[in-house]
Amino acid sequence: MNKIISIHHISAIVGDINENIEFYQDILGLRLVKQTLNFDDSAVYHLYFSNDQVNQGFLLTFFPWKHATQGRKGGGQIGRIAFRVPTGFLKEWEH
Repeated sequence: MNKIISIHHISAIVGDINENIEFYQDILGLRLVKQTLNFDDSAVYHLYFSNDQVNQGFLLTFFPWKHATQGRKGGGQIGRIAFRVPTGFLKEWEH
């Protein structure tokens, strides 16, 4: 497997769109930088969250499918998303 040098974005499927916005925008403080419709299913939103500077490699996107069945991990998929917190800002993130 090739080493991953950098990423452009991470996409995930979520259930409730309002819970998704509340967590990533209101709790974590990320910016909702774009909201479009899914190209493959125009009845579903595609939400884009990033940091204040919209830095390359810091883009999380979500497709809210409220009634989707529980998925299972397969080849090339991830199970967790982690944030790297700059030195001196851990207390702020904990808050």
